[in-house]
Amino acid sequence: MSVLDLARADIRALAGYSSARMEASGGTVLLNANESARPPSFPGGNGLNRYPDPQPRALVETLAELYGSTPDRVLVTRGSDEAIDLLTRAFCRAGQDGIVISPPTFGMYAVCARIQGAAVVEAPLGADGSLDADKLIAAVTPATRLVYVCTPNNPTGNLVALDTLERIAKALQGRALLVVDEAYAEFAGVHSATQLIDTYDHVAVLRTLSKAWSLAGARVGTLVAHADVIGLLRRIIPPYPLPLPCVDAALAVLSYEGRRVQRHHVHEVLNERARMFAALGALPGVRAVLPSHANFFAVRFDDAAGTYKRLLAAGVVVRDITKYPGLADALRITIGTGNENDRVLAVLRAGAGA
Repeated sequence: MSVLDLARADIRALAGYSSARMEASGGTVLLNANESARPPSFPGGNGLNRYPDPQPRALVETLAELYGSTPDRVLVTRGSDEAIDLLTRAFCRAGQDGIVISPPTFGMYAVCARIQGAAVVEAPLGADGSLDADKLIAAVTPATRLVYVCTPNNPTGNLVALDTLERIAKALQGRALLVVDEAYAEFAGVHSATQLIDTYDHVAVLRTLSKAWSLAGARVGTLVAHADVIGLLRRIIPPYPLPLPCVDAALAVLSYEGRRVQRHHVHEVLNERARMFAALGALPGVRAVLPSHANFFAVRFDDAAGTYKRLLAAGVVVRDITKYPGLADALRITIGTGNENDRVLAVLRAGAGA
């Protein structure tokens, strides 16, 4: 069975839009895309009068090397959100198919499914944030097309071991696509699920430059999957997903010097993560700090609402995650700079002494 047998038949039959930039090969006089022949009149605007490459070769090849894959298995998207949306539209028929998620987890999986009219089945995490693989597999029905596993998970920060992911992949063969979201993988220091794709053509991995690579504003995401899956999604992705300045920014941070700086930044985050775990856990009013392999903590408070207000009044914005299942007493706090983290601790200590 091919992984494409899981996809929508009408999408498999779709020719897709062929943009002017896709059709152009060589040539110096470009008169096929109805672009302006003149660049905009501001510094740095040279080249912006032309449409960017749909899948910039240099960036695709660099990301393939970064994630231990090959260019034919890489799709560059506008953040991970676009890849999630594309997968949902390609594999889920409205009113017929569905997805499985393990809440509390990243909300866009369910949002994209509901926009598409796909059912959302839940296999909740354990009270400690751990994933129950058996429960997840048991939640899969004949209508399931996508199963999402976020590792490290957002917002709990827990990891799912690679051997567990492989066990899930084996169970889903011929049944559904396993989508592993590794948005925070750089902070975990573990092997990527991309290595499973050689054996399991129904495994897809989400990566992003938004977190560890400091490019949230550039919106550069990557889907790593079997070449057949990438080929299918290229039929439905908008023709020019990434603006040229975003491509340039991505190539800059992925340069030799950019990688050196990134390693330094990640090292700083890991040091601050260890410091904050100990400091937060020792504060009065803190019930628990969930162990995290990402760049944030989910922190349980005696008074989460009051703590959120105190932090906000002091100019510190954290994420209220009290509406997430099992996290009614929790806030998510990102690891900032040393000074920012000190400010968080000072506000919490002041509040505890009030």
